[in-house]
Amino acid sequence: MKEKGPFIGGRYWQSDELIEVRYPYTGELVGKVFKGTEAHVQEAIKVAKEGFKKLSSMTAYERYSILMRASLMLQERAEEFAKSLVLEVGKTIREARTEVQRAIQTLIFSAEEAKRIGGEVVPLDAHPNGKGKVGFYIRQPVGIVCAITPFNFPLNLSMHKVAPALAAGNAVLLKPSERTPLTPLMLAELLVSAGIPPQAISVIPGYGDVGRAMTTHPDVRVVSFTGSKRVGEIITRQAGIKRVVLELGSNSALVLHKDGNIKKAVEKTVLGGYAIAGQVCISVQRVFVHEDVFDEYLSELKRAVDSLKVGDPLKEDTDVGPMISTSEVERVQEWLSEAVKEGARLVRGGVACAESKALLEPTIVSLLPPHAKLFREEAFAPVVVVNPYRDIEEAIRAVNDSEYGLQASIFTKDIDIAWEFIRKVEAGGVLINEGPNFRADQMPYGGVKASGIGREGPKFAIEDYTEIKMVVWDLNP
Repeated sequence: MKEKGPFIGGRYWQSDELIEVRYPYTGELVGKVFKGTEAHVQEAIKVAKEGFKKLSSMTAYERYSILMRASLMLQERAEEFAKSLVLEVGKTIREARTEVQRAIQTLIFSAEEAKRIGGEVVPLDAHPNGKGKVGFYIRQPVGIVCAITPFNFPLNLSMHKVAPALAAGNAVLLKPSERTPLTPLMLAELLVSAGIPPQAISVIPGYGDVGRAMTTHPDVRVVSFTGSKRVGEIITRQAGIKRVVLELGSNSALVLHKDGNIKKAVEKTVLGGYAIAGQVCISVQRVFVHEDVFDEYLSELKRAVDSLKVGDPLKEDTDVGPMISTSEVERVQEWLSEAVKEGARLVRGGVACAESKALLEPTIVSLLPPHAKLFREEAFAPVVVVNPYRDIEEAIRAVNDSEYGLQASIFTKDIDIAWEFIRKVEAGGVLINEGPNFRADQMPYGGVKASGIGREGPKFAIEDYTEIKMVVWDLNP
């Protein structure tokens, strides 16, 4: 097993310490990488300054061509990347293939946006002092972007930060989760092979010291972070005068009104609640069902979840794989114990599977008090909470009874109910007759309240990765 290290300037660097990467399903060692250090960050920033000069001097068409070439190369190596994702994350092979295909689309959308970065004419003569003056603004790359990504989507969430930043002409420093550094390192190699200047992309695996060195460095102009609220708060306090983009997760809600399609709501709850073992920031965690259809929905949901196959993520027919670690399973079980003590009903699940301690049986909890941790915090686990409500105002209050606000959804045939939900729910995205876990990679994606600041999606990310430069031209003789 050949160890890789921080990828800076097109080559791998070493250090005195190794990070082990283990397969969550078995605990087997699948790779080692040299741990990045603050010295590596300093070197990467020095190199990135040269990379920025090279990439920003390319034409928009040249950057477009390189990123399109990278998308074709990723398609050719799709199965290799998918298997790497399974071994790092523990997601099923089908989920991993989906992530690779999404990453390809994110790359293509970013390539296309490279050709659309423009400005706008400002009618200066609309102002009393603007006679004889012409104004317009252009967008220019910020310089160096720092990206920090979590373990659950090592490829596509890295792509959502790296590809738009490169499309705009910036150099990028990426710190992937220490649990899943292998696939991001593969991505950096691929981008350089496609033609990105090697100085313009660095990947530094490591821990908090690496993240702190990146986010606080004065030459870094944008910090884009996806992860926990706690770390997001730390970054916000320590980043200094620079732009900060945060996607901090949620405990997303799905509402089934009395006229909603029960079968479809169940289908979307299962898809949204148990994909990637619930380790998705827009996983379905809280479900609010009108009291008239509560029992029917809960019965149908249990039947559907009972049919899920839990086990080896490399098997084609596995529906739910392991969580990232046994410690995460133990954490969720503590939350479940607290919920039951507070009066909640454990409908099914809640136990680890015999074949792997990292496998948590898909779990359903009902009648959960809103003060319980499982209601208020982000579970990030294959756990769905189902509570009844009487009217739509009560449902909206329940959805908003959270410090988070990433995405929420409602199933209803009533357009008035749907519009009331859209207007009053505090979330960055509202979905009608679709689960809150839906995301198309080109759409503006992000949250309100503790779910973050800013939006991803290549077009919208580029707004954060560029600066507006205003030009005023006096035509008076």
